[in-house]
Amino acid sequence: MTALAPQLRSNLQAKLGENGYKGIYSLLLLAGMGLIVVGWRSTPVEMVYIPAVEFRIPALALVFLAFLMMVVSSRPSRLKQLIRHPQLTGVAIWGVAHLLLNGENRSVALFGALALWAIAEIFAINRRDGAWVKDAGQYSVGTEIISVVIAAVVVAILIAVHPWISGMPVY
Repeated sequence: MTALAPQLRSNLQAKLGENGYKGIYSLLLLAGMGLIVVGWRSTPVEMVYIPAVEFRIPALALVFLAFLMMVVSSRPSRLKQLIRHPQLTGVAIWGVAHLLLNGENRSVALFGALALWAIAEIFAINRRDGAWVKDAGQYSVGTEIISVVIAAVVVAILIAVHPWISGMPVY
């Protein structure tokens, strides 16, 4: 929304205040996530394609990479010197990984749409913000290791709760 309608965000922040805006935005985000999960789980399953078994390990590696990108989006990291939009890149990678693992209609629609949205958002933000000013910070190996550990913990938690959220185990 902010890349396509920055004035709307500014107007809402002026009316609601920064915390009010963030609170309402967070509630709408949680409601949207809930609707996505309910909609995905309630959609009748039809196979679009059969995922190749050989893609399981690479796809799981992509999921880890996706969450690493999401972690470094809010932490200092050398990766920000290589990737302008690590969080959106992570969402796109996450969507592609799920397309490699799932071939039913509901997964193709959901994860394909999320990956395409992330890519479209990257283009919209780049258009809005112009030239990329790269992060010039110098980061220690320890900082990078902490990001990897955080991503690993998040992925482990998500693997544990994945059957509860989606009704499908990861492995």
